[in-house]
Amino acid sequence: MREIAEGVIAMGEFIKVEIDFDKCVGIDECGQCIRVCPVNILMKNGDMPVAVEENEDECTLCELCIQACRPAAIIIHKLYE
Repeated sequence: MREIAEGVIAMGEFIKVEIDFDKCVGIDECGQCIRVCPVNILMKNGDMPVAVEENEDECTLCELCIQACRPAAIIIHKLYE
């Protein structure tokens, strides 16, 4: 486990999906990120989406979640160079 940015802890080897909950409007109002992710990295937790840490390294970097997120609340951190 390592800190890649203030408050962002990386569990996986390759990527970390961050959701800015100050921007996210929640699943009831949106939830598009969960619906468009082809590898199920995001799931419902109450009325907010969360990244499933065990699945993060399955991310294909398609950025469908980023494109679908109206409030621009999703950031994908690449942990490799």
